[in-house]
Amino acid sequence: MSNEKTAIRTTYFSILGNVSLALIKGLAGFFGNSYALIADAIESTTDIFASFLVLFGLKYAEKPPDENHPYGHGKIEPLVTFIVVAFLVTSATIIAYESIQNIKSPQETPEPWTLIVLGAIILWKEISYRIVIRKSKQTNSTSLKADAWHHRSDAITSVMAFIGISIALIFGKGYESADDWAALLASGFILYNSYLIFRPALGEIMDEHQYDGLIQEIRLKSLKVDGVLGTEKCFIRKSGMTYHVDLHAIVNGEITVEKGHWIAHNLKDYLRKEIPNLGHVLIHIEPNEYTYN
Repeated sequence: MSNEKTAIRTTYFSILGNVSLALIKGLAGFFGNSYALIADAIESTTDIFASFLVLFGLKYAEKPPDENHPYGHGKIEPLVTFIVVAFLVTSATIIAYESIQNIKSPQETPEPWTLIVLGAIILWKEISYRIVIRKSKQTNSTSLKADAWHHRSDAITSVMAFIGISIALIFGKGYESADDWAALLASGFILYNSYLIFRPALGEIMDEHQYDGLIQEIRLKSLKVDGVLGTEKCFIRKSGMTYHVDLHAIVNGEITVEKGHWIAHNLKDYLRKEIPNLGHVLIHIEPNEYTYN
């Protein structure tokens, strides 16, 4: 199965899980007198819309290169990630505002059974995070990584809610607002995770240098191609799940132009065969006696 198909299937898994959990949290929070659970439901609801955005981005990124987009449509992924981050920031702001309002007014103590609901939710969201983050690494998908962090953010808000409700139940009268303080603290974690998601996506849009491991692999494999004596500059930019490479290869300066041309083609074909997810590979030939500045 292709990386694109794997990422799309993983996103469907996220959507189904988020719809189910949003309903469970909302009902449990309403009937269990827990705003932390309601805040959790709000976060899960934004996750649903965010996952649909990720799905749209992945499907759009599947479109083949065309005259206006010779490198494909993969840059839609980090753009979708920015929108996903905006959803996270919005939900965190709503949760923080409502928490502060509830702290100011008397609250009912949450029902004890809400802890059972939260325990199950925490377990499921952590499992979901691990599944989706593994798939994001497998497919090199920025937007899928953002979706994975949505699951982790959800798990964090649920942990905060669990702690807040536990404090309210253990200490009783006077500690009813612990639930709301937990929701407020959770909003801070969501904002922090938003930054962790936003920063790599920004680097991808700006073609930031962040692929040292891949560059080292390209250099080592290039030496296995007949006629390649070494490598000089190597630039990589990411578009969706694909990496585009500009590589300077050193060859014997006394060979013909035609021979250098075929070495470049052989090197390009070898790299694309040996390293998954390479897109365009542009090879620039340098004679070995030439000093590059």
